[in-house]
Amino acid sequence: NAVPPLLSVHPSRALVDEKFSVLVENLPPGCPVTIRSLYQSEDKDFWEAYGHYVSNHQGTVSVSEDISLGGTYTGKEAMGLLWSMRPIPGSRKGLRLRKKDTCAPMLVTISVYSGHEDVRDQAPLASALVERWYMAPGVQRIEITEKGVRGTLFLPPGPGPFPAMLDLWGGGGGLQEYRAALLACRGFISLALEYFNTNDAKPKGRRTPTVCFVQTAFEIIRSHPQAVPDRVGIIGLSYGTLMTLSLAAECPTIKPSCIVCIGNAHSKFLEEKVLKLAFLWGDVGNIDCPMLLINGTDDQNWPTVEVASDIIKMMREAGKESLVTRLDYPDAGHLIEPPFSPHFRAANFMLHGTKKKVMVLWGGKTKPHADAQEDSWKKILSFLQLHLYGAPSLKAKI
Repeated sequence: NAVPPLLSVHPSRALVDEKFSVLVENLPPGCPVTIRSLYQSEDKDFWEAYGHYVSNHQGTVSVSEDISLGGTYTGKEAMGLLWSMRPIPGSRKGLRLRKKDTCAPMLVTISVYSGHEDVRDQAPLASALVERWYMAPGVQRIEITEKGVRGTLFLPPGPGPFPAMLDLWGGGGGLQEYRAALLACRGFISLALEYFNTNDAKPKGRRTPTVCFVQTAFEIIRSHPQAVPDRVGIIGLSYGTLMTLSLAAECPTIKPSCIVCIGNAHSKFLEEKVLKLAFLWGDVGNIDCPMLLINGTDDQNWPTVEVASDIIKMMREAGKESLVTRLDYPDAGHLIEPPFSPHFRAANFMLHGTKKKVMVLWGGKTKPHADAQEDSWKKILSFLQLHLYGAPSLKAKI
């Protein structure tokens, strides 16, 4: 009897920002096969990616070494089975894949099928289950509900002390934890903050409830017993970049050690009434810490590249241009997320302060966007390492 094909994935359990290798053995030489990933999201939607391969003279296919001839990705792409994932045909429109429960892994099934045709109704020749985690062993997750602040704190394994990060998402509301969880795996205490949908009454005598609320969150993380109080940074995406710049420029009590802004938004384009943000754009030059600006040139949501140029111009006028590092990624869109996250050119979005769901165009082409996510994450970690740990190498290796 012929030995049945064998599919193996190494490592089969890893953090979401780590690469894996997929190997299929015991195939006939020159055999056309399809390797497919399948994931059922927490919303019960199915996502898939697949590549078409031909086995070599030894009857093996290595996804990280061999070329995909077609499918949801082509070429030599070790992680194409993750970053090119898309909802299976017939799914609901406008889906976006985001992990809600960071304490449980993404369980992805990787299978090999005979041929290059549609394999969805075929039985696989072999399969393997892969665990992709946002939380490493030993990372602690703590819900925070003090001083009107609602968020989730992630602590790295070990006694510390650790530098810390405040993590601010965009205007969609809700609590997004997955980036903060991953930062904790890399040695940074991280607080993911829910700063939209907060029902607290407006504090008396304060400028704006939102900025004041985020300021309180910064103070909570800075005073944590395991945090190094003078080594706290802020990372923001989309509307979160405005909040990040506002805090760094205008709050005298907040002196972040560094800031990271992804998909830079601009206060001139925002309705102040909706977002309650009285941020004076001209104050950007007050910022005194290193900043990393990350943008996609195909961003269809904000004119982010122009905004970054504006920020640099104001920092130059203040004599502080040397504090700014700028990364513009060709053909990447607005939502530059952790590595190997699927790309969404458009997705559903809940308008803040309403129950209205709209389809938003984020932009980006899948392959360049995936490359931007992988490269920018490495550069974010190096930037944080340099300015929060003061060392160029990544110590927090789990």
